[in-house]
Amino acid sequence: MSNETRALTEAELRAIEEEFDPEARFRTVTRPVALLAGVILFALAVYHYYTAGFGIPRATTHRGLHMGVSLFLIYLSFAAFSSGRTKTTGFVILGLPVLDWLFGFAALISALYVPWIYDQLAFRIGNPLPLDVAMGTILLVTLFEAVRRSMGWPLPLIALLFIGYAYFGRSMPGIFVHPGADWSGIVNHLYLSSQGVYGTALGVIATYVFHFVLFGVMAQKIGLGQLFINLATALTGRYAGGPAKVSVVSSALLGSISGSSIANTVTTGALTIPTMIKIGFKRHFAAAVEAASSTGGQITPPVMGAVAFLMVEYLGIPLRTILIAAIVPAFMHFFGVLLQVHLEAKRLGIRGLSKEELPNALNVLREGWLSVLPLVLLVWMLMSGRTPFLAAFWAITACIAVYAVQRIMESGVTTGAKEFAIGIFDGFVSGAKSSLSVTAAAALVGVVIGVVTLTGIGFKIAFMLTSVAQSWAASVHGFLGFLPFELFTMPTLALLFTLMMTAVVCILMGCGIPTTANYIIMVAVAAPVLSMMNVEPLVAHFFVFYYGVLADVTPPVALAAYAASGIAGANAFKAGNTAFRLSMGKALVPFMFVFSPSLLLVTSGFTWESFALAFTGAILGIIALSAAITNWLMAPLWKIERVLLPIAALLMIAPEFVSTAIGAAILGAVALRQWMAGPAEPVRQAS
Repeated sequence: MSNETRALTEAELRAIEEEFDPEARFRTVTRPVALLAGVILFALAVYHYYTAGFGIPRATTHRGLHMGVSLFLIYLSFAAFSSGRTKTTGFVILGLPVLDWLFGFAALISALYVPWIYDQLAFRIGNPLPLDVAMGTILLVTLFEAVRRSMGWPLPLIALLFIGYAYFGRSMPGIFVHPGADWSGIVNHLYLSSQGVYGTALGVIATYVFHFVLFGVMAQKIGLGQLFINLATALTGRYAGGPAKVSVVSSALLGSISGSSIANTVTTGALTIPTMIKIGFKRHFAAAVEAASSTGGQITPPVMGAVAFLMVEYLGIPLRTILIAAIVPAFMHFFGVLLQVHLEAKRLGIRGLSKEELPNALNVLREGWLSVLPLVLLVWMLMSGRTPFLAAFWAITACIAVYAVQRIMESGVTTGAKEFAIGIFDGFVSGAKSSLSVTAAAALVGVVIGVVTLTGIGFKIAFMLTSVAQSWAASVHGFLGFLPFELFTMPTLALLFTLMMTAVVCILMGCGIPTTANYIIMVAVAAPVLSMMNVEPLVAHFFVFYYGVLADVTPPVALAAYAASGIAGANAFKAGNTAFRLSMGKALVPFMFVFSPSLLLVTSGFTWESFALAFTGAILGIIALSAAITNWLMAPLWKIERVLLPIAALLMIAPEFVSTAIGAAILGAVALRQWMAGPAEPVRQAS
């Protein structure tokens, strides 16, 4: 296959994003419906922009209004089936099926019902009226259908299984048996209490996440995303495998304002993937590099998708603390991808970009410095302890001001004012539209959380997993008894097996489920497992979050990799496997900060000495694993070295000094052997 590939049009890129991202599959509607939806979306964005700066109403009112309007808009924007996205048959009103209008209004009314009767809830919870049960049933049905339309089947099916577990508790086997609840009791808990649909997850989306999604859209509109790509090209494009390194660095920068793996993949991949193929990388590898890099955007401060704000609510700690904790793990991920890209380029002899192909970094900053100001303002306000929604308010305001200056400078006062008004309207509408699916998902995840609190299943799963881990640890510890020294202690082995099982569950749950929803579910189900192993809450939350993110590049449902393969014209499954390989650094990182919490910088007992040792071990572990995967360090590896280096990487993530020293010695021996052998020729020269 040729190494030439044409640049895709905007329409083709949009089609790829829609194919692999259900949240982007908006249907074609008539002009009246488009106008109605646009006005409501704009009003929703203005409402949130105002409340970010001047305060929100009562929590239940705020959450109910946000959810009700969002569900109504989902029924306007998403067809029941893919066949209905471009044409509609049957009974219609303004081009939409009558059933969609009925579902939309039913969702809106039932969502606003709880805020309407809020003052009476104290007398109704535990003893709901028939009308309460009816309204709760309507909301649950319309919520399930809204999530199915906007995100697919996985999350609704999981929520249905949990409701079934709550209802049929008496029939469950063994440890999972519980008294059960009738439908009235289930609706009471999920609909009328703060433990279900109107719980923390929906509150975080309505109070924090919406504002940061809007900020990300407005930051893109003022050119911040393009500035990041140009700056990454100027700084890293000249080195071996330059365009691939540009992909990694630009995705890291763009990820700081965007929480979507697939959107990040399409945005930066449209530019980097064709260039990677042109200089000699295989198509599937180019797609994998972009997917692995873009997925890292979800773990990059300050936005981190929605999860950083959920951690604020769940852990009760300042956002600043969470953002500081995320710095080193995010660096580790991008370091791992960048290192594998570098080793692959050296192995294949792939060049960097020539001086003529590179922009000048100073010129890039000189031309685009204005677009950086809102991000600088946002980070400064967050790190100085301001509330997240107030920081978002001023950052969005700064974006609006910068956009006004840009339009006036480029088009003059009269034309610029018109372009400014249209651009702000489009930006606010796009921001609100991007939040619809995550709102519905957060509300439905509230159903799962509600069942967990109603039945106590989280602690039952925790007990089961820790019991299995203890049993496995005892067997392995006994097997290693022949060694003259203790390589791993029993507690270390038990924690290691617990982490491995938790990681597998997180990845499986993440297949087809958005990262935010996966994190919320796993916090309820898996975090208690780690708590029983004396893992600090912040560390446990980061662990389940990172492995949920890894699902975006884990076949068979590696959506970010499949989107990138569409741009590259590559085999999707091959791209997914390679993306997972490139993300193995991220797979090691959570184990590292569980065993060495000092990597998060803000955990109890932190010292710079412990951090330096843990950081060095982490870097060496990633180098060892990357070399083994790539089959290159300074030259091709011997077969025995490819076996020993992954073992060395695993040894260096454990906290025991003996295991770390053995791992470092193995890596040092391989490096010394290759250095003494002298420089090696690449496997092949790039064409």
